[in-house]
Amino acid sequence: MSKSTFNSSDQSKTPSRRTFLKTSGLVVGSAMAGSLAAPAVHAAGKEEVRVGLVGCGGRGSGAATNILNAGKHVKLVAMADAFEDKVKGARERLKKAYPEQVQVPDEKCFVKFGYQDELINSDVDIVLLCAPPVFRPKHIEMAVKAGKHMFAEKPVAVDPPGLRHAMTWCEEAKKKGLSLVAGLCWRYHTGVQQVMAKIQEGAIGDIVAIEENYLRGTIRDYGARDFSKKESEMEYQVRNWYHFNWLSGDGPGQSLIHSIDKAAWALGEQTPATVWGMGGRQVHTAPQYGDLFDHHGMIFEMADGRRVYGNTRTILGCYNSTTDHIFGTEGNCNLTKMTITDRAGKLKWKFRDKMPRNMYDEEQFVLAESVRKGEPVYDGKTLCQSSMWTILGSMACYTGKRWTWEEGLASNWDMTPKEFSLDAKPPVVPDENGNYPTFLPGMSKLG
Repeated sequence: MSKSTFNSSDQSKTPSRRTFLKTSGLVVGSAMAGSLAAPAVHAAGKEEVRVGLVGCGGRGSGAATNILNAGKHVKLVAMADAFEDKVKGARERLKKAYPEQVQVPDEKCFVKFGYQDELINSDVDIVLLCAPPVFRPKHIEMAVKAGKHMFAEKPVAVDPPGLRHAMTWCEEAKKKGLSLVAGLCWRYHTGVQQVMAKIQEGAIGDIVAIEENYLRGTIRDYGARDFSKKESEMEYQVRNWYHFNWLSGDGPGQSLIHSIDKAAWALGEQTPATVWGMGGRQVHTAPQYGDLFDHHGMIFEMADGRRVYGNTRTILGCYNSTTDHIFGTEGNCNLTKMTITDRAGKLKWKFRDKMPRNMYDEEQFVLAESVRKGEPVYDGKTLCQSSMWTILGSMACYTGKRWTWEEGLASNWDMTPKEFSLDAKPPVVPDENGNYPTFLPGMSKLG
């Protein structure tokens, strides 16, 4: 199987890796248009859609809720997680909310740390891949080999080798006619779709620059570690996975990716030529915060000179802002408010329609309907591309170095453990005081 690329200039051909490193994508006007319908290998529809959930935490339970909202014909029939309490707790909550649709017997509750092959190879039509991102590339590979349609949460990987692996198997999913819907939910927001269409029609002229902010409070603060629990270091980190880079992808992969994805969308899926940035740990330095940075600032430089500014922060007591500003030669767009103004700030257009359903329900509705009707949808390209933006941005912040897109994608910086076992040594371990080592800009080196 050849290595994959992001080139969408000719969807009928498999482009070379060299072409991917240099090209930009086509403009995508809406979630459905952006889903790049694949050849209908699985053309026959299904009256009942059977779903398996991989990763039963908050995001996984949320995704299951959203797809069950697609209709009574959707059934949740299997669940998997590294921990039994996660599986049983999620099953109980979902069964209470959807008593007729949740049909998960004990033998379809799979408890395993690592790659959930039993569930993925079971009798399901769709797998919801919601385990920590480090598992995503392998889970996608397994789903494609098993011929399963899938929902893949963001990011698709936490490092360049994982990204390259995911690229290969996402494109293989497209070739096989499998639906792949990504957790980049704003692509499925009716208002944002309409704003993007206006921008692509020239409502603000040519885009000059984009500012993306995802400034928020602490990411899932679990508090100080309870050492009375008889758990290994690996188990502790996996249960506290938001706070470890190798599991989560840090703030850019968990939060800013949504904002960066909107910037990439507005730019017609163009990829940056270079990126540089700065970041560090200023407040969240206690052991329970793992090895994450608590602030990042990154500047993506496009080949034509335009720039995308991306900022994320996860510190309590600060100014919070989740905003997307797109500046053009003839006007500006506040994508968060879904408004377009002229250069003087006068309102030219505002989204006022009623949405048929929220974006989280919409993306799962699209997935369920694609399987029911036998009409595959494909978000693999945009998922991989936007994930690479944030991986590259993190690399720039961690090292203090200016990286090219080619250098980042070719990097061998690999955070995936060699062994997935609760007794295995994780990629990062605490010192004698319980503190975790983290990256030092100007000193840390990445492959």
